[in-house]
Amino acid sequence: MDKQRLIVSDITSSYKNKQVLKGISLSADKGQCVGIVGSNGCGKSTLLNILAGLRKPDSGTVFFDGQEAKGIKRRQLFIQYTGYVPQENNLIPELNVLDNLLLWYEDKQKLQKELEEGFLKELDLNSMCKLKVSKLSGGMKKKVSIGCALAGNPPVLLLDEPDAALDIVGKNQIRQYLISYKESGGTIILATHEENDLSICDKVYAVNGGKSTEIDKNLRGENLLRAVDIH
Repeated sequence: MDKQRLIVSDITSSYKNKQVLKGISLSADKGQCVGIVGSNGCGKSTLLNILAGLRKPDSGTVFFDGQEAKGIKRRQLFIQYTGYVPQENNLIPELNVLDNLLLWYEDKQKLQKELEEGFLKELDLNSMCKLKVSKLSGGMKKKVSIGCALAGNPPVLLLDEPDAALDIVGKNQIRQYLISYKESGGTIILATHEENDLSICDKVYAVNGGKSTEIDKNLRGENLLRAVDIH
């Protein structure tokens, strides 16, 4: 039980009169990557926004290490536990990579240490610091976005379609970093359309009709499509 870092129980959420999520439940342990699959518009991004604390669910509960995210400590728990990488990068294109990172890192000495010997070096951001974000490739921007999301050393990393618009090299680089993050004890919630991403997942949930169902993590191709459509 002490390994269960994140528990999501019966989350519902609506936009105006349309109920998008009708009872989403899932769990993730320390050192696990959990994949979220489903068709466009099924509610994957809505779920990640809720898990990042950017949107309140209509009902349901979220627990981090057994602590329920509600009341006066709700915001504090989301800030403490989660780092969010949205599908569209949230970087400022006119600034260079270092200045974008400085917007997220309150401690400049800590930032410098991470660039020299920590996870930012592992992401190869130390070699990009002087480059303007507007000049970066899609893969480089994604790595900077991940670097920003990791500013507070969050134990839970939320990623929404991290492979979108990336080339094969960029996809592999990000995938390798996520494996390293997982091996260090981090928990990953990964919404994806990429079958190759499922290779690093320990569990996979399909979202269909506003509900979630755990499916075989080894399913691929037509078998995966059938599993997503059935549930």
